[in-house]
Amino acid sequence: MNASDLTRVIESVGKDRGIKKEIIISALEQAVLMAAQKKYGQNAILEAHYNNDTGEIDLFLFKKVVESDEAMLEESEEIMIEEAHKLDPEAVVGDELGIKVETPDFGRIDAQTAKQVIFQKVRDAEREIIFNEYIHRKGEIITGIARRIERGNLVIDLGKTDALLPRNEIIPGEQFKPGDRVQAYLSDVATTSRGPQLYLSRTSPKYLMKLFEVEVPEIRESIVEIKLCAREPGARSKIAVTSRDRDVDPVGACVGMKGIRVQNVIQELKGEKIDIIPWSDNPVMFVRSALSPAEISSVRMDERNKTMEIMVEDDQLSLAIGRKGQNVRLAAQLTGWRLDIVSRSKLSKRTSDATFNLQHIDGVNETLAQAIYQAGYMNVRQVADASLENIQKIPGYDIAEAAQSLKDRAASVVEKAGDALAGPSANATSRTEDKGTFSATPPSQLKDAKTLAEERLREMMRQAGGDSGKKD
Repeated sequence: MNASDLTRVIESVGKDRGIKKEIIISALEQAVLMAAQKKYGQNAILEAHYNNDTGEIDLFLFKKVVESDEAMLEESEEIMIEEAHKLDPEAVVGDELGIKVETPDFGRIDAQTAKQVIFQKVRDAEREIIFNEYIHRKGEIITGIARRIERGNLVIDLGKTDALLPRNEIIPGEQFKPGDRVQAYLSDVATTSRGPQLYLSRTSPKYLMKLFEVEVPEIRESIVEIKLCAREPGARSKIAVTSRDRDVDPVGACVGMKGIRVQNVIQELKGEKIDIIPWSDNPVMFVRSALSPAEISSVRMDERNKTMEIMVEDDQLSLAIGRKGQNVRLAAQLTGWRLDIVSRSKLSKRTSDATFNLQHIDGVNETLAQAIYQAGYMNVRQVADASLENIQKIPGYDIAEAAQSLKDRAASVVEKAGDALAGPSANATSRTEDKGTFSATPPSQLKDAKTLAEERLREMMRQAGGDSGKKD
């Protein structure tokens, strides 16, 4: 290949593949070195450099300068001082002198090897370009064409590269076939031995939030912000929104004129229902909104255990709980609070039982028992197990001596009466749910909140089914 051909190859490959000229030159230099190493031996010290002036690759063989009377060990490795001076008058014994030598002709095998080296360099450069392009797009929405399914995972063609949409990141019920247009959230860009691997998601809460960002200009302009998102992909989601401008209604902005904005998001998510609620830094107000469309009658908050007891009218219970516990489960996930939903009729009995239990503590009358109950204590054992600091938060027991006295008297009841009057421990992780109550715990508070919630719901449904079968 002559100089003009070599220059043309460098320029055309760089232009066609979008690869820097320096990378292609480096690949060519390495290919020349591999061929030269076979000619001059593996011990030969060689360097190859592209000459911008001539458009050729110059090859240099480095030899050690030795005394004239020394026996040369290897002609390809050493040069006598007299010969060295002809090339470099300033050369001294011990120097490594670079001597320009002819670039070897490539044989069939050498040419194939050189070709592989060049292709590998170009491929590595392309991979780096793809990685650098998409690592900066992480967290964005990506669109591509479905190509094939591998082990249940969908491979999507993005043009320059492929991306993977894992089966657990596909919305339940969705089915794609080759040629379908697919939109998803770029959740990760990883480096592998086969190059960069792009991972997509259609189930991530961040995908839903990005879809709203696309549809709602106020979000893109940072006027409206989605503070939190809870999602059960394909079924229902809740987002909490706020506005930095008092004149802009965050919920209305996300809904859009005649609901067009939220409907566009719902359509992309295959009919997933979306509740848009106003965010509040007031926990009670936030929980009330999160449980909509159910109407909440009262809320009793236990900050110590980050739990809220939500009382609703009997006819609002099923609405507050939602289908298969979905409404309260999403509300708990969104707010980060454990939510105990209880009907008015059940709460009345629960309150009566709790105050009756607490009155077994010496010196605690009905009024004090109600104050203790309102502070979050359901029974004597919970008072006995509580810290002195927490007991001092109960109205009337803010003085350390009074708090310690209450704690000691409760412990005495536990010691004497045992489980008969003490009730379950405050640290108990299981409880029996009666008809008229339901609890949901956010993932941050319970390892398997979904499973526990479903078990409680099944128990309620079983009991409800038993009642419906009774004749008057």
